[in-house]
Amino acid sequence: MNRRTATALALTAVSALALAGCGSGDSAPKLKVSGAYMPQPVNEKMAGAFLVIENTGSAADKLTSVTSDLSDDISIHKTTGNKMEQVNSLPVPANGELTLSRGGNHLMFMGLKKKPAAGDKVTVELHFGTSDPVKVEVPVKDAAYTPKK
Repeated sequence: MNRRTATALALTAVSALALAGCGSGDSAPKLKVSGAYMPQPVNEKMAGAFLVIENTGSAADKLTSVTSDLSDDISIHKTTGNKMEQVNSLPVPANGELTLSRGGNHLMFMGLKKKPAAGDKVTVELHFGTSDPVKVEVPVKDAAYTPKK
């Protein structure tokens, strides 16, 4: 093998290794959910839920839907100022978090199949644009509950 062929083969091998490293998943979102709670609803018409989705990965994702046995109608709401609107998704920034809280962005459950009481747990599954779904046990708290900062 001559010197040019050896150099070309070496460059090809190095390039292949570099490209293989690009798809190693290092740039994937890494999601973790904390602080989930649902204030005890006053009736079976609707309930809200709040939580924090932390993304320690270097790629952004988005919350696209939520499913639960509690309701077949769960929507994602964005709050801007005093205006609340239903949205198709909310961003989960890379190396950041999406906070769903009272008075802010939140999950809205309509037409509950039963009214959960304080002390109960509601299982929800969060669905994302690229990440696998995440199941979360959401504790039902007293209606006046406010999480500690």
